Amino acid sequence: MISFVHGILCEIEENSIVVEAGGLGYSINIPGSVLRELPAIGEEIKIFTHFSVREDGQSLYGFMRKEDREMFRSLLSVNGVGPKGALGILTALSPDELRRAIVSSDAKSISRAQGIGAKTAQRIIIDLKDKVDLNDIFAGSVSENTFTVSSGIVQEGPVDEAVEALTVLGYSRLEAGRAIRKINITQDMKTEDILRLALKNIKM
Repeated sequence: MISFVHGILCEIEENSIVVEAGGLGYSINIPGSVLRELPAIGEEIKIFTHFSVREDGQSLYGFMRKEDREMFRSLLSVNGVGPKGALGILTALSPDELRRAIVSSDAKSISRAQGIGAKTAQRIIIDLKDKVDLNDIFAGSVSENTFTVSSGIVQEGPVDEAVEALTVLGYSRLEAGRAIRKINITQDMKTEDILRLALKNIKM
C-alpha cells in the first residue's frame, strides 16, 4: 500500500498530477480542492495517497492532509459513491466545507457536485453524520470564518449579520461564507455594505 508520495512535482493536469520520487513518476488523481493548494512545478511536494485496486486497473488518489484522505475514504464507504463521485464532491467543496455540510444536513451544497443527485447527497449525510470529527470542523471554522480587514480581524457583528441575511434569502451558509470572504472588509463597513457586495459576488 502506498501511504504517501514525497518528491518533485513534475506535471499538473486538470484532474491529476505527476510526482517524481525515487526515479519513478507517480500519476496521482486529485480533486479540485487539492489543485488549488499545489506548489509550482519543480518544487517539492508530499501528498497523502489512497491506493485503489479495481478490475479495470490500479489508481492513486492524492490529498494534502491525512484528514482529507480519510474524508475521501469515508465517501467511498457510502453506497453509490465511487472514486469519481468522491473526487467530484471534493472539487465542489473543500473537505472542511463538506464536513460542515454533513453536520448541518446541507444536501443542497453536496448535490452541487457533478454526478451527485439529491438522494445521494442525503445518503452521504445519513451515513457520515456520526463519523465526522467535530474537532476538525471547529479547526476549519476558525480559519475559514475569520475575515481579514485593513486594521485587524473581524469575526462577528456586521459579518455575522450579513451571513444570516443571506441565509434568509435562501443561500446556504457555505455560499454566504464564500461570497463574503472575497470582500475587502474594513472596520467602517455596515451590514448593508457587506450584504450588497456579497450578493454581487454570488451572482458573478
